[in-house]
Amino acid sequence: MMSHLIPSKYVATGEESRTTRPLTVMTSTTASDDGSPAPMDTFRRYAQIFCNLFPVWTVITAVSALKIPDLYLGIPPSTFPAQIGLLMLCMGISLKPADFKRVLQRPVAVLLAFLGCYGVMPSLAIFIGKAFSLEPALAAGLVLVACINGAQASNLCTFIGQGDLALSVLMTTMTTIGAIVMTPLMGKLLLGQVVPVNAAAISISTIQVVLAPILIGMSFNLKFPELVKKILPFSPIVGVVVTCLLVGTSVAGCATSILNAGFKLQASAALLHALGGAAGYFLTKPFYSEKIARTFAIEWAMKSSAFGFLLASLHFPEFAVRVPSAVSIVWMTLIGSSMAVLSRFFPTAEE
Repeated sequence: MMSHLIPSKYVATGEESRTTRPLTVMTSTTASDDGSPAPMDTFRRYAQIFCNLFPVWTVITAVSALKIPDLYLGIPPSTFPAQIGLLMLCMGISLKPADFKRVLQRPVAVLLAFLGCYGVMPSLAIFIGKAFSLEPALAAGLVLVACINGAQASNLCTFIGQGDLALSVLMTTMTTIGAIVMTPLMGKLLLGQVVPVNAAAISISTIQVVLAPILIGMSFNLKFPELVKKILPFSPIVGVVVTCLLVGTSVAGCATSILNAGFKLQASAALLHALGGAAGYFLTKPFYSEKIARTFAIEWAMKSSAFGFLLASLHFPEFAVRVPSAVSIVWMTLIGSSMAVLSRFFPTAEE
């Protein structure tokens, strides 16, 4: 049975209900006098359908960006931080400090996410590059994608997929900060190329577009819980729209590279994210709950491909090195969103 979009912690009673129950919605709306559903019930039903079609919107956005790039090129890249910040704010209003206090009691889980991001994924990229006999520049680009931090969109996918959102936010934040050291280190060890990363810029960006919106959202939730209840049904919709805009703008900016990529590269990028998700789930499921295993799957699968494209453009002379990052932008979002939606058809043990 498919559950709804909004965390039940806003309507359930008891501390356990607030922290362990999956995404669902229960409100005080009632049917109208003629027996028809209340307006908000109808809205939530259509909102659920809209979010369940997240992979479809991703495909439509990517195809339209490839065919008609001008549709998205009018969106300045300078708006990216604001868009990601809005996405994080939408996630933040669904959280409380108690959620982070709970996940901080699982340091091993955060460590495993770090290991998956900078250990398992680069290993998979090397294996896939050799299996498909990619030319050296393309293989290097695929490895570079695997050596970067987790994507902020993973938080939205975790939210929709009924994973542990607070844990997802913490994982993404830690791998993003870790990129300051790990991405240059992995680039040197695996590619023989020093990939400079601006530590100060990454730290400031992480605070601005991830931590600050999350904290603002949580504060809003604490001070105005009744208002948050009314806003929450709109939160996943805003998240899906913002994510699709980010995908469209990124794809439009490198449409030619994606269209010119051959089958082997497309398959390699798709496999990298798909196998990463499968590894994240099956390697952790024996030790963690279904909810946390889903979080691992999404976090391992989704990489900040746009950041990889930027690094490849700045620090590798061969243009081909940046092409895997461009291709990865589409596959990463498509696979992550598909995992999130498919997860909704399988209730967790907490339901």
